[in-house]
Amino acid sequence: AIALSLQEASAPRRNASTNGPTEVITIPDSDDEDDGFAADLQRAIQASQKDGTSSMRATSGIASPSLAQPSSRSTPALSTDGSNPFLADRAQLERERLARLKRLRPDAESEEGEGDGTQPKAKRQQVSSRSRANRSANASTSSSSGTSASSEQMFWDGELRQIANKHVDPTKETRPTFRLTEILAPRDEVECAILSAYCINWPWIYSFFNRDTPVIMVAHDQQGSNETIKEVLPNWIKTTPFLRNGMGCMHIKFMLLFYKSGRLRVVVTTANFIEHDWRDIENTAWVQDIPKRPTPIPNDPKADDFPAAWIRVLRTLNIQHPNLPIQRLEDLRMKWDFSKVAVKLVPSLAGKHEGWPNVIKTGHTGLMKAVRDMGAQVPKGKQMVLECQGSSIGTYSTQWMNEFHCSARGESAQSWLDVSRARRSKLPWPAVKLIFPSLRTVRESVLGEPGGGTMFCRRNQWDAPKFPKELFHDSNSKRGKVLMHSKMIIATFRSASTPFTRGQSETDSETEPESDAEETESRQPIGWAYMGSHNFTPSAWGTLSGSAFNPTLNITNYELGIAWPLYSEQEANRVACWERPPRKYVLGEDLPWVGRFRYVEEYKLMSSQMQFESPCFVDDR
Repeated sequence: AIALSLQEASAPRRNASTNGPTEVITIPDSDDEDDGFAADLQRAIQASQKDGTSSMRATSGIASPSLAQPSSRSTPALSTDGSNPFLADRAQLERERLARLKRLRPDAESEEGEGDGTQPKAKRQQVSSRSRANRSANASTSSSSGTSASSEQMFWDGELRQIANKHVDPTKETRPTFRLTEILAPRDEVECAILSAYCINWPWIYSFFNRDTPVIMVAHDQQGSNETIKEVLPNWIKTTPFLRNGMGCMHIKFMLLFYKSGRLRVVVTTANFIEHDWRDIENTAWVQDIPKRPTPIPNDPKADDFPAAWIRVLRTLNIQHPNLPIQRLEDLRMKWDFSKVAVKLVPSLAGKHEGWPNVIKTGHTGLMKAVRDMGAQVPKGKQMVLECQGSSIGTYSTQWMNEFHCSARGESAQSWLDVSRARRSKLPWPAVKLIFPSLRTVRESVLGEPGGGTMFCRRNQWDAPKFPKELFHDSNSKRGKVLMHSKMIIATFRSASTPFTRGQSETDSETEPESDAEETESRQPIGWAYMGSHNFTPSAWGTLSGSAFNPTLNITNYELGIAWPLYSEQEANRVACWERPPRKYVLGEDLPWVGRFRYVEEYKLMSSQMQFESPCFVDDR
């Protein structure tokens, strides 16, 4: 084998010594030629390690004339260590070829050998196939920016995740997240979509859909209070709901994605349709796929379940489009099977709601009904502590906060309205932890102060003499130094034998609840959780008035979220997007983030480093 190899090597050396034109030799990167050379080289190296010519004949079974008698041609001398300089040259050329390959194909750097050309053929073929597959996948991704490279996932049982963020600490990003491309995938199969958000970058969200996909976008209209329907883009219709006297806002964030296969994907999220919310700041999304029924069921006008609540919300939001896959809103419940949905829909519909049948369908009294339906009322001998995370602080009174706390406990609002107004106004603050970023947290975050443009607490609120400063706790993400736009409430039950019952404010203690093993075994909730667009404000949840016989609930905003029971403290820790227990403000040292930009242009200047195409300057009340 060595002699044959040397014969092949002598020809090009003689050609190089002639006076003819110089032949430029290019070493190809073809996989077939690489494999042939590697095999020949491997055989030559193995043969050179044998002792003597006879052993090589015995191994090959061939009596080569070139090995039986000396060759008349000049043969390169062996080096002092017994190696052949020709093989060394070929090995050096192979190392140079691999170096070029690494420069041209970085993905092959860790997959190729160490440059010695001795990689087994099977492994080389596997590497080559994997490299070609990677290049094919990259080309496919580049050709369609709206198509996710990962395989399509189904969520028939519902899934709650944080939204992917480019600034999180990789060591703390240990759980799956949602990306907008993954939620919408496959985009070619989307037959129609109903979307809703408060702040919208229209060209950006438009790029995620095919041009022929009909889309309805529910949006906030800052110019007026009347219902409107407008065509804003090809096959895109913008609709706005009614707002009394132009006050309040349409703050709901959701997606209803109808696929050509018949599947319906329901998404409730805290993120607006702007890059910032899906890239730079913490947000949350809940996704569940709903199968289509084989046969529609009859319409039930008295239904009060999850799809029935959706129908009420869509009707209030003025949903209309000629190309909807449903002829009427009632088809949503009749044609799709929502039986596997385990969460409760909790809407707030702006307006004045009178009478118990209307009051318990919206706002914090709607939350009260959801808590009762889940069986998550506070057990006897227990008390409830609320942890309320949001991006906007409201104007609070002890009356409103106790009013909300009553609904959160699952207690009928009738008992609350039976108490005189004078007595209600003198109640102490209930067990509520207001979770909002401190000034220090914002300044130490990845994006600094410019990243706090969608966090709102006014200075005059904080400086008010009766403002509940003692309820404030710092908002620190479990995923690192990123700010949170997520809106969540975690309600947990605590023993009534704690110091809370002896007059101490419940938020003064960071004591965790007692062991919940018995409750877990019997599947008794130890609390509940909420996620959605509601901030913890009267504008979002409503204010109750009237009498126990004829109550009235006034709501300023349109909001939407989901609620579900919690069965262990571990589950509560897993659901919460903030570090629990939250760190309480040290009064006199900690201040809330109150940085608000007075003008849009000033905010554009401050946020330019975050590469906003259209800055989101909104009062997120």
